Amino acid sequence: MESRNRGEYVEGRASKRLRAQVVMYRGHRTGGPVPVRLTLPSATVTLILGWGDPLSLFHEAPSSPAARTTWHAMLAGLQTSSVKGGYEGVAEAVEVEFTPLGAYMYLGLPLHHLANGHMHPDEVLGTGWSERLTEQLIAAPDWEGRWAVIENALARRMVNAASPSPVVAEAWSRLRTCHGQLSAKDLAAATGRGSRRLQVLFREQIGLPPQTVNRILRFQRALTLPPGACRSLADRAAMCGYYDQAHMSRDFRDLAGLTPAQLCALADRAASRSKAPIDGRLANVFAH
Repeated sequence: MESRNRGEYVEGRASKRLRAQVVMYRGHRTGGPVPVRLTLPSATVTLILGWGDPLSLFHEAPSSPAARTTWHAMLAGLQTSSVKGGYEGVAEAVEVEFTPLGAYMYLGLPLHHLANGHMHPDEVLGTGWSERLTEQLIAAPDWEGRWAVIENALARRMVNAASPSPVVAEAWSRLRTCHGQLSAKDLAAATGRGSRRLQVLFREQIGLPPQTVNRILRFQRALTLPPGACRSLADRAAMCGYYDQAHMSRDFRDLAGLTPAQLCALADRAASRSKAPIDGRLANVFAH
């Protein structure tokens, strides 16, 4: 457990029955305003249920002022750009980080509807769903009790969930295992499906095409290497499957708006503070 701004930040692990679908649980309790932080692209789908002050997200466009949206409950699909967000007062929230295939099973929604976007959970799960589950979370005595509330809600819905395509499951496993270092051509050959078919299946059950998922996985790998694993940015680029350092720099700027040096320095400091590698959506790590 880590204290942040006189509050709490905790992480929980899903039970064995849900571990293939859920990466982790997170809990937040703020004691006051929290600095705006950068949430980076990651290969997970996030569900947030909160109470107290809402989460504020700031969406920037090149030709217009940043737009602000506020959320007590939110679903976020795979993103290809960073998002700034924070709390302006006292708040509590529980987050569920799904694998894309876990989110596809749980939500029963083609995930391209969530990619690069945010949605209220009730639009998918029914009117009043978020309020009912949030009331149970508030009533739970501690974070472990809240994980149990989430587990029960997920498990009930997973009973009748449709299974993802075995082809997508295999392709996703291969991409995750190699951290995005598999070309679309090689992925098609490995799965025995054409690139066009994989594009269609990934759009439905992952949310983004394989080549974009590759970029996110390489990016995440580059940021989650242990401190001291690379002697230079060129070494990091080579270890993570980029053609060269310039290729890595372009991807970092496209995905995060910052240089590899800037982001890797922040990631190393954050990992040193927590004494563990950064993983998941890399949320609530980078003050901006």
